[in-house]
Amino acid sequence: MSHHSISGSAVALVTPFTENDTIDTAALRRLVQFHCAAGTDIIIPCGTTGESPTLSDEEQYEIIDIVREEADGRLMVAAGAGTNNTRKAVAMAENACRAGAEAILSVAPYYNKPSQEGYYRHYHHIAEAVDKPVIIYNVPGRTGSNVSADTILRLASDCRNIAAVKEASDNMDQIMQLIDDKPDGFTVLTGEDPLILPFMALGGDGVISVAANQVPGEIKQLITLVQAGRLEEARLINNRLRRLIRLNFIESNPVPVKYSLALMGLVRESYRLPLVAMEESKKELMKKELESLGLIS
Repeated sequence: MSHHSISGSAVALVTPFTENDTIDTAALRRLVQFHCAAGTDIIIPCGTTGESPTLSDEEQYEIIDIVREEADGRLMVAAGAGTNNTRKAVAMAENACRAGAEAILSVAPYYNKPSQEGYYRHYHHIAEAVDKPVIIYNVPGRTGSNVSADTILRLASDCRNIAAVKEASDNMDQIMQLIDDKPDGFTVLTGEDPLILPFMALGGDGVISVAANQVPGEIKQLITLVQAGRLEEARLINNRLRRLIRLNFIESNPVPVKYSLALMGLVRESYRLPLVAMEESKKELMKKELESLGLIS
């Protein structure tokens, strides 16, 4: 995979914590090795799935630095570095680049609901401040408002290093507009695991996936099969993973996926407030599904 193209299978990585709430660096290194072995193309620490709102600047730096060192060039390291205060988002992006991130994933400002011009200027500032590729992260379900396709395409044509969008809406109309009208070299990724098959079939470039934490090899295979036009085989994998993908959002991400990884022996089941463990009945559902997929015995 060319390190310039932000495409293929990207994992929205969880952040493993120890029982006393510090970064579990040994588990973090294990996760990177797990993804290198599985053929994941891009690893993205410090995003929403990595509990980014609870990480300090020092922790963000440390996590990215460890992931980069452990990856050792075998996969691309992009990093979550966004917030709803533009000045702070710029500082976070600079911090991530200093730590060795090869690209920046920057969430659309949430809660304060800027206009489209506000979104445009926010991303323009970030793109000017760093020399690494920037991925716009549009997630209306979490931010409270939508970055329009027109705004994303305007940024893609005006800023040399705005390189991709993680489109985490299920707005097919908007997705199609992005795929149809994107400039050369700009990639469109889905942030919605349930949409991987239709999204890739429509001409999307890849996924930033939560389920890739648990089944990185199969998410990569699903993408490869659709790209090769082997839809029957892709559908089999998609059907096999559909229940797992749904259970990953039985409570707010990353609680279910982190519980899974704990059962799989990859991390401790440790969250930072305000996130807490799921109730037993939900755990039972996830456990059964992991057993039926053969991920735990």
